[in-house]
Amino acid sequence: MSQSRKKPVVSKELLFPFIIITSLFALWGIANDLTNPMVSAFKKVMPELSNVQASLVQFAFYFGYFFMALPASLFIRKYSYKSGIVLGLLLYAIGAFMFYPAARYEEYNFFLISLWVLTCGLAFLETTANPLILALGDKETATRRLNLAQAFNPIGSLTGMIIAQVFVLQLLRSDDYTAEAYQALTATELAAVRENDLGIISIPYITLGMLVLVIMAIVLFTKIPKTPEEQKISLPDAFKKLFANKNYKLGVLAQAACVGSQIMCWTYVFQYVDNLNANTGSNLTATNFNVAAMVLFLSGRWIGTVLMRRSSPARILMLFGLGGAICSAGAILLPGIAGLISLVGISVFMSIMFPTIYGIALKDMGDEAKIASAGLVMAIVGGALMPVVQGAMLDWGGDGFDDLSILGYIPEINFSFILPMICMLVVGYYGFTARSKKKASPEEINEPVVSKELVEA
Repeated sequence: MSQSRKKPVVSKELLFPFIIITSLFALWGIANDLTNPMVSAFKKVMPELSNVQASLVQFAFYFGYFFMALPASLFIRKYSYKSGIVLGLLLYAIGAFMFYPAARYEEYNFFLISLWVLTCGLAFLETTANPLILALGDKETATRRLNLAQAFNPIGSLTGMIIAQVFVLQLLRSDDYTAEAYQALTATELAAVRENDLGIISIPYITLGMLVLVIMAIVLFTKIPKTPEEQKISLPDAFKKLFANKNYKLGVLAQAACVGSQIMCWTYVFQYVDNLNANTGSNLTATNFNVAAMVLFLSGRWIGTVLMRRSSPARILMLFGLGGAICSAGAILLPGIAGLISLVGISVFMSIMFPTIYGIALKDMGDEAKIASAGLVMAIVGGALMPVVQGAMLDWGGDGFDDLSILGYIPEINFSFILPMICMLVVGYYGFTARSKKKASPEEINEPVVSKELVEA
C-alpha cells in the first residue's frame, strides 16, 4: 500500500492526453443534465403528452448508449481510440444541430430522434474514454484515476443544469400559464407560444453542437495513446472470457441500476418539487435543488477518490449503496421539505458509483476490456428504461403527481422513488460481493498500461 500511494495517478508524460480525454467527461455531462429537465419542459409546452410520453425524452437519450456501445467498441478495436473519439464528437454535433429542424417543424418525434443521434455519439465517447483513462498509467492507481476523471463530469452537469434553468426553463412562455389558462388560449395563441418555446429549447443544443466541433478540431491535432497491438486477443475469445466472468456480469447489472437511479432522481425532482409547491403553497425552484444535488455529487466524487487511498473501492461502494437506499427511503416516507432534502442527498452516495463499478468490473482484464467496456456502457440503458417505469407509476391515478395515495398517505410521486431505492440496494450488494472476493490491494486492477512512447492514433 505504501508503494502504491507513492505512484502518481497520472504521469507527466501522459498528463496532456489525460486532460484532453477528461474534458470529454465534462462534455457529456453538459448533454446529460441539459436533457434531464426537458421531460418537464416538453410536458409544459405540449400538455397533451402523458407522463410516459414525456419520459420518452430520457428513453431516446439513453437508448442511444445501448444501441451504439458495442458497434463503438468494435470500431475502436479495429481502428483506434482517436478515431472513436472523433466519430463520437461528429455524431454528437449532428444530433445537436438536428434540433433546428425539429423546432422548425414542431415535431416531438424529431426531437427524440435528435437526442438519439446525439447519444450515439456519447456512446462512442464513453466507450473510448473510460477504458483509455484506466490505461493511462499504473494499474494500481487505475480506479482512482477514473474517479478523478469522472469528478469533472459533474462540472459539466452543473453547467448543463444552469443552462437549462437560465436559457430554457425561465424563458418558456408556456410556464407562465396554469394548465387551465393554457388550454383556454386560442389556436393562434397556442401556436405562437409553442413556436417560441420549442425554439428556446433548441438554441442550447445548437450552441453545444458548435462547441463540440471546436473540441473535435483540437482532438484531431492531439496525440492520443493506444494500447500496443500485440496485446489483442481474438473477438470470440474476448466474448467467451466475459460471459464466464461473474464479477463482470453482476457489474453490468449494477451499472444499469446505478445509471437508472441517477436519471430518475435528477429527472423527477422537478415533479417532486411541483407537487410539493401545489400541496404546501410554497414557491420552490426545482433547478436549485437539482444544482444542489450536483454539487453534492461532485463533492462526493472528490471525497470518494480520497477515501479510496485508505479503503477498498468495493467497501466504499457497498457503504455508499446502503446510504443511497436510506436517503431514497427518506424521499418516500418523509413529508414536505424533509423528503426533498433526502432526495437531494441521494446524489452524495451515487457520486462514486459509476467509475467504481467500472473499475471493479474490469478487474483482471486485458485486451477484452475494450469489449467489456461496451457492456458497461450499454448498461446505461437503465437510464432509458427506469424513468419510463417511474413515469408509468405517476400515471397510475392520472396525469398529476398526487392523484393516488399509497397506503393512504404517500403521494404517488414520493412512492415512485422506491425504484431508486431498489437500485441503490443492487449497487450496494455488488460492492459487498466484490469486497468479499477481493484480497489484492484496494487499487489493483489488471488493465493494460500504455507505454510511455505515445503512439499516434
